[in-house]
Amino acid sequence: MNRGTLRIATRGSDLALRQAASVQEALESYRYEVEIQEVETRGDQLQDELIHRLGKTGAFVRDVDQRVLDGDADLAVHSMKDMPTDQPPELTVGAIPERESAFDVLVSPSGYAFEDLPVGSTVGTSSLRRKAQILNARPDLEVEPLRGNVDTRVEKLLAAGMQEEHEKRLEASSDKKGHAGDDDYEAEYEQSVEEWFDSLSELQRGALEHDLDVEYDAIVLAEAGLKRSGLHHHVEYERLPRADFVPAPGQGALAVTAADSDVVEVLQKALDHPRSRVETTAERTVLAELGGGCVAPIGVHAILQGSYVHTEVQVMSQDGEETIEAKRDLPVDNHANAAAELAADLRDRGAAELIEAAKRDTPSEGTRDE
Repeated sequence: MNRGTLRIATRGSDLALRQAASVQEALESYRYEVEIQEVETRGDQLQDELIHRLGKTGAFVRDVDQRVLDGDADLAVHSMKDMPTDQPPELTVGAIPERESAFDVLVSPSGYAFEDLPVGSTVGTSSLRRKAQILNARPDLEVEPLRGNVDTRVEKLLAAGMQEEHEKRLEASSDKKGHAGDDDYEAEYEQSVEEWFDSLSELQRGALEHDLDVEYDAIVLAEAGLKRSGLHHHVEYERLPRADFVPAPGQGALAVTAADSDVVEVLQKALDHPRSRVETTAERTVLAELGGGCVAPIGVHAILQGSYVHTEVQVMSQDGEETIEAKRDLPVDNHANAAAELAADLRDRGAAELIEAAKRDTPSEGTRDE
């Protein structure tokens, strides 16, 4: 193809822009000129709605891909787990770059391990899958909805503690001013309120600005999102065991879509990671064949091991009380068909009923696993 400027369409969130920038950097190493175009999606516009109430799967994807279909961009970059399984036929996933961690993590200001969270602790998540898994493992916990980009979610987690600390310092400072010679404030705090505020990180300052209806003791999100946002150095977190928290299909992977065959060829040569493609193909095939979309709590994770793709599947009721699980080694030379057969077996074992029940409970809903 002509080495003109390649235009990347992406959401405008910090995480999405970082993901697009990684694709931009890879393409520029092949001496392509690359520019990034920000697209506001329906999911971005409905800031006050829970992700699973946005009306259809793909609220963060379709508007970005439409820019490619309209010819206004050459390629689009997505978190693969956001992508609906029913893609327009004109679009091709031209590349799946090497996958980041697929694990979920528990983030807590106090550094709690999941099993050590006090009874009744409030855990935040926007994902129906994670909610079901949390309740399955710890029915004594309270799970509350949590909306926003990764940095916003972490800010909401830190908000209560940061605001309490701010209030304490303000009160102590006020007491000092009202009592001449009172050195209680200096004894307790080495910094003035202003000095303390100036010393805070951007994340901590953001936490002070949130008006919360819920105080979270911990949140659960994708380790990949935490790392790509650069926040893993600023919070304490625990990687959750995959046996209990089977990740969302495609979690940790990016999908780069294009409509032009020449662009697809460029993406395959510059970006595609065969192992990641095999693993995510197995996962998304199971999801597509189960028909749960983003409504039902479904976890699917695959690992390429030699000539087999070890695949784990977990389908749950929304309250986490019922679970259908399976583990199977799929032959790598026929992994897509074998994944479809695995999904058929799960449907016959009761997964179909759990998925239908989820659809009845949340009509026309989808959820985003970030």
